[in-house]
Amino acid sequence: MRVDTGPRPIETERLLLRRSRPEDAATISAYRSDPNVNRQQGWDRTDLEGVLADIVEMSGRSPGERGGWVQFTVEERKGGRIVGDVGLSVADGEPSVVKVGYTIDPAFQGLGYATEAIRALVEYAFETLGAELVRAHASAENAASIRVAEKVGMRLVERFEHREGDEVWYGVRYERRREPVEDSS
Repeated sequence: MRVDTGPRPIETERLLLRRSRPEDAATISAYRSDPNVNRQQGWDRTDLEGVLADIVEMSGRSPGERGGWVQFTVEERKGGRIVGDVGLSVADGEPSVVKVGYTIDPAFQGLGYATEAIRALVEYAFETLGAELVRAHASAENAASIRVAEKVGMRLVERFEHREGDEVWYGVRYERRREPVEDSS
């Protein structure tokens, strides 16, 4: 796995994925605090101070570096509105595996932004970081998130149950392997 010590923004047709900055925290906190968004996610805190602390903590880590998540804010290229955020993390104990996560503000859902952003992040993980496998987890009830994983070529590899105290969470794990490079000689 390679570490990208000088990451530049990732551009797609409609979006710009750039490292999250402290000034993004209020917008991210607002949509992550939406009860319909929050129930599908696994964050400990969605309040402004918590999101800000996460952004600051992640800003000290380079993509591909072990030890936690790296977050990118997703903006519309035309107009610069923040539409969501995506992140990646090297999987614990699996140095060639990158986990990805994604959240789109409900005001911008249904426009294909999640698929476009995650497709670009998956390609970045393979091409720039050298990942062999990209993985996404989702709530088994989150049909929209599952569709995004499938649209970017991930395949269902596991259904699981997670218990914490009296709470039970049913999840799915999707993965996509790096395409083999054909020898041109």
